[in-house]
Amino acid sequence: MIRPVMLAALVCGLGACSSFDSATRSMADAITLYKPEVVQGNFVSKEQVAQLQPGMTRLQVRDVLGTPLMASVFHGDRWDYVFTMKRQGVPLQNYKLSLFFNGDVLDRFEGDDMPSETEFVQRIGRDKKPKVPQLEATEEQLAKFPAPNDADAPASTEAPRAEPRPAGSYPPLEPQR
Repeated sequence: MIRPVMLAALVCGLGACSSFDSATRSMADAITLYKPEVVQGNFVSKEQVAQLQPGMTRLQVRDVLGTPLMASVFHGDRWDYVFTMKRQGVPLQNYKLSLFFNGDVLDRFEGDDMPSETEFVQRIGRDKKPKVPQLEATEEQLAKFPAPNDADAPASTEAPRAEPRPAGSYPPLEPQR
């Protein structure tokens, strides 16, 4: 007699759990005010795809597109760049770009029509534009901060400097003697 009662209680309890779950889910959806926009994966723009050329090395491709999201052990000559955009009230958007290599050289690539950088920013941007205050200064306010003159600058007591280093170079590790 106890077994059938326990079984009936268990079945009713499990049924209540599923109805409770669906009721709370619909209530939570009605109450939820904010759902974050999610962009996952490697964003690849139309401008980046335009830079790809067959014959580029893997290193050159990585410099243009970044590290691939997927590089399969079983398909060593294929790189996949995938990204998705999930926004409230907009269907999920998926983009995929596959690159095929012949050894270390890019052979071909194929994939979806990628958005440009401007289109991407517009898609993830808010409809409301931030209010930018208008910056104004009166003549009196500007007079408080006179423009510096080279003739007014004090004479430097420092030794003359060496020629500037080319861009991208690093300072020497040891002091020069």
